[in-house]
Amino acid sequence: MQPTIGVDVGGTKIAGGVVDAEGKILHRHQVPTDANDPDAIVASIVDVTKECVAAVGDAVAVGVGAAALVDSDEGVVLWAPNLAYKDLPLRALLSKQVSLPVIVDNDANVAAVAEAVYGAGRGAKHQVMVTVGTGIGSGLVLDGHLYRGRHGLGGELGHMILVPGGDLCACGNHGCWEAVASGRAIGRLARQRIEGGAGADVLAAAGGDIEAITGELVGEAAVSGSPFARDVVAEIGRLLGIGLANIVNIFDPELIVVGGGAAAGTGELLLAPAREAMKAHIVGEAYRTAVRVVPAALGNDAGVVGAAVLARELAPA
Repeated sequence: MQPTIGVDVGGTKIAGGVVDAEGKILHRHQVPTDANDPDAIVASIVDVTKECVAAVGDAVAVGVGAAALVDSDEGVVLWAPNLAYKDLPLRALLSKQVSLPVIVDNDANVAAVAEAVYGAGRGAKHQVMVTVGTGIGSGLVLDGHLYRGRHGLGGELGHMILVPGGDLCACGNHGCWEAVASGRAIGRLARQRIEGGAGADVLAAAGGDIEAITGELVGEAAVSGSPFARDVVAEIGRLLGIGLANIVNIFDPELIVVGGGAAAGTGELLLAPAREAMKAHIVGEAYRTAVRVVPAALGNDAGVVGAAVLARELAPA
């Protein structure tokens, strides 16, 4: 099987890679994302793709995973909460530039495919991928197939309402799972508690600037042993677990794979309380086969690898 190209378009970077039949990345190229300039985003996607195509010479198709709502049938990026592009016919634009067939899908969908084929979900027919980073993304592999929904927009589990009237989400709603249980939520909860007089050690680590306290900084403090930071991470973990219970109640998966920067950075400090809360909120939990919640295996490579796997659908026989 000839290699395919995978491109992962995120809020901070656009990463591309040449991927072989075993899921190994043979060549990489990455540039920063100019999140506020739609033309620059498109130009960077084209440049990264062309560089990867030139590096391998015999690539047969390109897959793109975009942090956005994506009409996968048409290859159109409809809207992204953290990137300044909308109604973008990315498949048509990119295919014209590189003269190869192109598939475009949501970034969490492609990560789910990567983990299902090569990662922590290997061998499970019914699994859900949840990415906990700045926000929460998700991808569903049900009965061995990626679930996209009628218009390709299915699986946006990060925007189920968990706390009605709760914190404002980037999507414009209040109380989304993403708003209350993501890396961004870790930072916000820490700032709120510090305003109440707690967390002097974390405030000191931020140089006394409360606005400099991010989810990443709190996660690092938690890993280093800060009781305050660990309590914050555990509280967010519990909210994450309630969302996981909703997923189990709706989809009955055998496995949930949790990835993303916030999850990777905090590990079991986040996942252990999440599992406990999930178990407490599953309907008929005592009568079910236990659902495993495991960390993702592919890390930052999942987007590139998964996009390349989807591109194989377009490769000539």
